[in-house]
Amino acid sequence: MTRRMIEVALFKKKNQTEEKKTETTAAKEDTSAYVDLVLAALDKKLEKGNVYDGCIIMPRGYTVDVKVGNVQDKEDVKLLQVMFVINHDDFDEPLMDPVDAQGKTFEEAAKMAVDIFYGATWHPLDQSMQKKNPMTVPAGYLGNRYSFDMYAQSIVRIGAAEKGEPVMIINYILNEMPKYLGSKKYYWLRIYLAKHKDRQIIEVRINGSVCVELSKFFEEYVGSWDADNTFRCEKQCAIFINKAEDNCPFKKETVVDGAAYVLGKLAVIKSQDEYNAMVKELEEKTGNADLASEIRIFVPEIMAKLTLGYQEGDSLFFIDGENNIEFKKTQLRSYFYIQQTVIEYLSTMPPQEHVQNIVRGSVAYRELRNVVLSAKEKAEQEGKTSELSPKDMYVPGTAYRVTSQGYRAW
Repeated sequence: MTRRMIEVALFKKKNQTEEKKTETTAAKEDTSAYVDLVLAALDKKLEKGNVYDGCIIMPRGYTVDVKVGNVQDKEDVKLLQVMFVINHDDFDEPLMDPVDAQGKTFEEAAKMAVDIFYGATWHPLDQSMQKKNPMTVPAGYLGNRYSFDMYAQSIVRIGAAEKGEPVMIINYILNEMPKYLGSKKYYWLRIYLAKHKDRQIIEVRINGSVCVELSKFFEEYVGSWDADNTFRCEKQCAIFINKAEDNCPFKKETVVDGAAYVLGKLAVIKSQDEYNAMVKELEEKTGNADLASEIRIFVPEIMAKLTLGYQEGDSLFFIDGENNIEFKKTQLRSYFYIQQTVIEYLSTMPPQEHVQNIVRGSVAYRELRNVVLSAKEKAEQEGKTSELSPKDMYVPGTAYRVTSQGYRAW
């Protein structure tokens, strides 16, 4: 089997996905009445806020927006899927908290959604505003040292989890958290554990991004739950606030604009000279050679991860001479800005040829292609068929090298 055939196979799943696009979409249900129900319950709960233009305006510059997704009106129960979105000028990205709630009426479901949001999400944020009982958490990476105040004094339990003494589930990963904190002013942790019969969910997010390696610390705990006859759920959030001033020399907008520029260029570049010209212009656009290197390196790697379907861990590996220095993606602030830009680019449904051109610049893609090719060649020699595909592979993280002197990671 030729390398060209392997390349076609790697992108086959993506092609099939695009071919399944429908020409029409169902009209979305008007959820404004349900949003109003949630806003009314939230306004009553928070007490200090004001309802204005579909959101709650709170003191100290915080706003809470409410979005309602799935609505189910069953005979004996009403179901609401609510997204609470907290914004503040100091946040790089909004704090988003999805909540599923139910009740005999939609008013009851709205109240339940608000109670869950308040207990798990708003409470630690409110404590941070009052600087009430913070816990100091030191962190550092690539020679940079930071100290954070952590606020995480509440937990929400639903179903069978309401019985017995509550467990501060953040303690299962408290020793791991310094590995995930970097130079940003705010880090938001969300832990969601659920179980019903044999099905369980373990999800850990930092600033909205799933951290797959942290899930394993909860497996034994959730596995011990008795949920054969009922649904059980526990949820805890925490906010980490960097005590130091944020002296990062670039803004999020600079990263997003740079990543969008690189996506457009890599989609159509056909020569090394064109690539070199892109690198030079990117450095001029960002005004930061280190940042420019991160953008041009991570754009194709993230595109490969998102389109080829292989599993990837939480780590980055900075190659410094003969050493590989490991740290976490959440610590490098540019990484998820770049990922957000790549996701938005894919949402525009770009031509498949452009996506392939970008992915071919990925080291992970080239290594994956070689692994798949070797497996198929070995299978053919043995008279067998190899079923190895990207979804069967796990990559611990992305390795990268920056050639500029005195590289500083932010």
